[in-house]
Amino acid sequence: MAAPGDARGTELGRYLKARRAQVRPEDVGLPAGAGLRRTPGLRREELAALAGVSVDYYIRLERGRETNPSPAVVDALGRALRLRGDGYERLHELAELASGRPSELPASSDHGVRDSVLRMLESVRPLPAYVVSRYNRVLAANPPGRRLLPGLWDWSDEQRNLTRYLFLHPVGRTLYDPWEDTVARSVAHLRAVAGAAPDDPELTALVGELAVKSPEFAKLWERYDVCERGGGQKSFRHPTAGAMTLTYEVMQLARTGGQRMVVYQAVPGTPDEANMLRLDPARHSSEPEPARGPAEEPASPVTAVLTGAAPSGPSGSGASRTSGGRTARR
Repeated sequence: MAAPGDARGTELGRYLKARRAQVRPEDVGLPAGAGLRRTPGLRREELAALAGVSVDYYIRLERGRETNPSPAVVDALGRALRLRGDGYERLHELAELASGRPSELPASSDHGVRDSVLRMLESVRPLPAYVVSRYNRVLAANPPGRRLLPGLWDWSDEQRNLTRYLFLHPVGRTLYDPWEDTVARSVAHLRAVAGAAPDDPELTALVGELAVKSPEFAKLWERYDVCERGGGQKSFRHPTAGAMTLTYEVMQLARTGGQRMVVYQAVPGTPDEANMLRLDPARHSSEPEPARGPAEEPASPVTAVLTGAAPSGPSGSGASRTSGGRTARR
């Protein structure tokens, strides 16, 4: 039976191997050498020499048999691999995990969304907004947030994952411009958060499915690029709202196991904003909403959310969670 630290050490080894394959000898001042190289990137002995460690020690580290590298060794490997920013930080995090030091992230995510967060989703309308789990499962969204991702709600609660949507849903493959940049960032983010719990069942099931069904995902996953997601900009080719470029901010939600709230916006007075506002027509219509029967009409959009009342029509009103109106865990 493998020791408890073996899996963590192997994850560190996978990262070192993947990054080693992406550094050419000429990138670090080494001659390429004569003849055909059997593997891409640096050889193990070349990386060991650059980092100032023995070849045997590096091989044990890459194969998961050495799980307690010193900070100085990790720094040296990071420099030799030309890592910067998120990639450099990920190397240190994986080294800490391999040594058995506790991670800051909990072992599993909570998929319940707090009522206060649902009210926040409603309060930012008409801006599209949604809440995702650590591994990009969409847990809740306001109406424009739902319309921003057409077709996602055709799937069951458990299937509504943004990374899965990008690779496996026909609309997800055409919604973003350019698609290639969006999926590369999504996979790099998934790699970054996966380092803390590489054996999490939710993660392994998602990665296993996508690796089998999408060669593009499998190739990006093996590259082991990492990138923590913050704010940024995305361009959409939306089938009903039209083309628009939106900026977005990502807010970490405390005590949720990695949940994030994502809010999009456009520059005021631009065509981008006009198209974005088309995602929430009820907020910009002079006509009242159709009357509902007494048993159907909620006191307010938020009340519908908190009581789990079914939304009216394909989009409903008010922020909605994807767990069928279950009571949020606190």
